[in-house]
Amino acid sequence: MTAVATQEIPLVDLKAQYATIRDEVRAAIDDVLESMQLTIGPNVKAFDQEFASYIGTKHSIGVGSGTDALQLAIRACGVSSGDEVITVSHTFFATVEAILYANARPILVEVDEKTMLIDPAAVAAAITPRTKAIIPVHLYGRAVDLKPLKQIAQDRNITIIEDAAQAHGALLDDGKKAGSGGRVNCFSFYCSKNLGAYGEAGSITTNDDRLAEELRALREHGQSTRYYHPVIGYNARLDEIQAAILRIKLRKLEEWNARRRALARMYDQRLAGSGVIVPEIPSDIRRHVFYTYTIRVPGGRRDDLRKYLGERGIGTQIHYPVPIHLQQSAEFLGYRKGDMPITEKVASEVLSLPMFAELTEQQLERVADSVRAFMKGN
Repeated sequence: MTAVATQEIPLVDLKAQYATIRDEVRAAIDDVLESMQLTIGPNVKAFDQEFASYIGTKHSIGVGSGTDALQLAIRACGVSSGDEVITVSHTFFATVEAILYANARPILVEVDEKTMLIDPAAVAAAITPRTKAIIPVHLYGRAVDLKPLKQIAQDRNITIIEDAAQAHGALLDDGKKAGSGGRVNCFSFYCSKNLGAYGEAGSITTNDDRLAEELRALREHGQSTRYYHPVIGYNARLDEIQAAILRIKLRKLEEWNARRRALARMYDQRLAGSGVIVPEIPSDIRRHVFYTYTIRVPGGRRDDLRKYLGERGIGTQIHYPVPIHLQQSAEFLGYRKGDMPITEKVASEVLSLPMFAELTEQQLERVADSVRAFMKGN
């Protein structure tokens, strides 16, 4: 007989977070609506300054989504038809989508099995004279070690563009924040992220003054000043309401990230010896902000475990079940099943468990106990 929990535990509980900031958010939205400055107004300008200061870059350019951030960053770096951009197959589709928008060719490479992040050796093997950029993806909240990638890129005039969409506040190997290590760096503020808007939003960070100026024009139809368009741009503006909300949340991000790290430690302790593979935590845990707590379930039991947890009211997600090189829309790239055995293995085993700063220890114990019960009985 299927067990039914009296109270569900969602993968992410945005209502619980909202309850802690409701009054601030409502007041901020009211202020925006009273002013009726709805695009590129005081909140966007202030958030751009505050986020740049937080990340440790000279510039932050707020845009409409993480996909906008990637698309504009790739364009600003001069990637175009005939160029190759190296990235991973184990990522959200937008990473590769943005490369294709530039009419460039994505070159997909393997991940390291322990970290599930881009493998520098695979990157080195994929370099050709057409390689224009490398996009390391800080997946699940863990920052990629950029040092070996920079060594690969520096003598070849290859641009590094960080996809930091899932790593708000994570530290790089040099102790600086993710989003400060590439020529340009891209963030998503999708609602479920550690720093999430109430809808879609994104940002591009850079220390390059010229690129920052170009990106500000590109996000607003290529305008230099109103109605003057030196280049063809995009409608990729960050709106005032989202910026106002992000300003409130940014002030709380470090506290929320610290709580996520504490929860990850609890998960590790309670899942030890259970038979699942817990995320590898770097020696400096600050390099991980646990956007997700993603375990691996070996032996072909992942989908059965997910069903078992779902029947008990526990939310889970698979990030990402089909690697990009095996997606129907990417068939034209010429990859086949078996081309990336590590990526394919990881994709068949990953399962994200509930993770959000407001998750209680009691909820976490129930999740862990349920995982252990399944693994013991199966």
